[in-house]
Amino acid sequence: MESQQTPEGVDRARLRSTAAGIFSLLALAATGLVAGPASAAPEAGPCALPRTGAHHSLGLDTWNAAYPRPVRDLDAVMLFLSFPDAPPLTHPDEIAADHFPATSRFFQRASYGRFTLRPHLLREWLPMPRPSTAYAIRRDWEPHRRAAYLRDALAVADPYVDFSRYDIVYLVADPDAPGVDSDATKVVNLDLPLRADGTDIRRVVTVFERHPPDRNVLAHETGHVFDLPDLYRRPTDGKGDWDTHVGDWDVMGSQFAMAPELFGWHKWKLGWLGGHQVRCVPEGEPTLLTLEPLAAAPEWGVSVGTRLAVVRTGEHSALAIEARAATGNDEDTCTEGVLIYRVRGEASSGTGPVEVVDTHPRTGACWDRSVYAPLADAPLGVGETFTVPGEGTRVEVADRTATGAWNVKITPR
Repeated sequence: MESQQTPEGVDRARLRSTAAGIFSLLALAATGLVAGPASAAPEAGPCALPRTGAHHSLGLDTWNAAYPRPVRDLDAVMLFLSFPDAPPLTHPDEIAADHFPATSRFFQRASYGRFTLRPHLLREWLPMPRPSTAYAIRRDWEPHRRAAYLRDALAVADPYVDFSRYDIVYLVADPDAPGVDSDATKVVNLDLPLRADGTDIRRVVTVFERHPPDRNVLAHETGHVFDLPDLYRRPTDGKGDWDTHVGDWDVMGSQFAMAPELFGWHKWKLGWLGGHQVRCVPEGEPTLLTLEPLAAAPEWGVSVGTRLAVVRTGEHSALAIEARAATGNDEDTCTEGVLIYRVRGEASSGTGPVEVVDTHPRTGACWDRSVYAPLADAPLGVGETFTVPGEGTRVEVADRTATGAWNVKITPR
């Protein structure tokens, strides 16, 4: 990001006239767009689960074309909103630096350099017409309040921004305004898109983070823009642990994760893994393979090696097996080894589409840093063997190669 330049598509010299009718705010929903049209499959194979109507389904035989697929570079505009009840205390440059270039770097690493998220900043505060408290911003936002916020935000931005040039829209609220709730950051999906500058705006990332923000929060929210689900468990009574499904092992589970690299299954869905990089393990046949660390960058001029092994367990279920090491986006992990997790293609976002298998159920690790210590030591180490309960698949870790890969034997039931 060239932070000192006015981004392409943000033109202060040419103010376009704004009319109230330029935006068609017809219907809003925080969980809309569940099905959507299909496009080409992301190199699906015999162990790929079919995409279902579940919100952010992890079936990947087809791509939901209602979402931008990050197999090409994408442009994002970041807009900064102030309120009449709170003069801003922080310059937009400082807030932007909370998120970029870190978020772009996260996705460049996760995609093995195949995808770049290009941020464009409108480097000034845009004054909203109402006090921050008038919008009643909160995690479970009232639809009419959320609609008013989006309508006002897009109206004040329209004279400065050509929305047709951008794939992603980030609306960043002044973190010091009294009505801004830092727990309310989320992607708002639109049942019917907004229409502006001749383009449909199907979703908006609403950012209400404190300064400095939660670590990797924008990578998490941007993952939703790419049709990835929430992997945490939200207690129905507001009590209990949120991180029992995947712990630290994916940013879609927690932005605070020690090992936030996207699961290999997510990378497969997004189009960053495929072909020889994903190994389908046939039923009943022992398979020997070498798993490269998921987060490790490929050597210059060498294609990415095998990163994901999959055992199909049902029409909409599978076991995924991958290696995790302290490198790349996982450089702060406290344990290394071979990670096993269940994938359910029929499970909606937030209802457990991925569950990490704890191969050391009587112990935990990194109690001072982990978001859920019982799963921090979930991977299998060298010389260990584990049979997955209920599935019968046995995974044996023989040793590590000189380059740090794991030699593994997988025997499905």
